[in-house]
Amino acid sequence: MSNYFLATDSFRERRLNEGVMLRLFWGKNMTLSIVELRPESVIPAHSHPHEQMGLVLEGEFAFTIGDETRTVRKGDFYCIPSGVVHSVKAGGQAAKALDVFSPPREDYRT
Repeated sequence: MSNYFLATDSFRERRLNEGVMLRLFWGKNMTLSIVELRPESVIPAHSHPHEQMGLVLEGEFAFTIGDETRTVRKGDFYCIPSGVVHSVKAGGQAAKALDVFSPPREDYRT
């Protein structure tokens, strides 16, 4: 059996906060996360030592990175350097994004 292909049922689920669900998978040097946001849900301002890059898969949300806020929509990418404060507020519809973290988010394993 190979470890090269992953089924969606092999992802680990984690509720980040009210209205925000993560589906997570770890590689040797990165963590991949599918983030599902319910309408009007919020990810409060925070920072972490990981570099984070992402792609909006569905919907839109207001994303604040550092001192800049933009509405990101399906097909938009974003990049958050290590240690930069960021937050998210979903709009009136559900949204979904793919996030990749490096190094891996060991804090999400628990």
